[in-house]
Amino acid sequence: MKTILLLRHAKSDWGSPNLADFDRPLAKRGLDDAPRMGDVLINFDLTPDKILSSPAKRAQQTAELVAKACGYKKSIEWHDSFYGGDSEDLIRAICRLPETVERVMLVGHNPIMEITAATLLLGQEPDFDDYLAIKIPTAGLICLDAPVPEWSALEGGETILRWFLIPRLVKAME
Repeated sequence: MKTILLLRHAKSDWGSPNLADFDRPLAKRGLDDAPRMGDVLINFDLTPDKILSSPAKRAQQTAELVAKACGYKKSIEWHDSFYGGDSEDLIRAICRLPETVERVMLVGHNPIMEITAATLLLGQEPDFDDYLAIKIPTAGLICLDAPVPEWSALEGGETILRWFLIPRLVKAME
């Protein structure tokens, strides 16, 4: 059984209107929430074997803070296609993982994270008019089980939602 963790970047700072979207850093709340979600991974014994992330500043900071909090010691793999790409880019990145990776975490942006989660669960990109939409707030973390022997066999519709946590709920449980 493989595990896929989908993490939307933490809350970003909108205080500098002249700053390019790609360069927006985390806000104070994001700087607090990212390590909190890393602690969740420690508590569930789900430290990733591999982290793939968007290189945008807010996603990069989120990935690094979560990695530090959960004890991830390897390098983070930056994927340009996670910023402005689509769910197929994220799923292709998962399918290319070596078989030694049992748990992968992807860090990215909406709506691509929501569409990727829905595609992995439903087997197709969702039509948000017809399906129950998956809404992932900032620093929302989804854990999916993928009952496949190897990543290359992963197809949409085969994953099982194990849990979905948001920082507000985690904070309330602390």
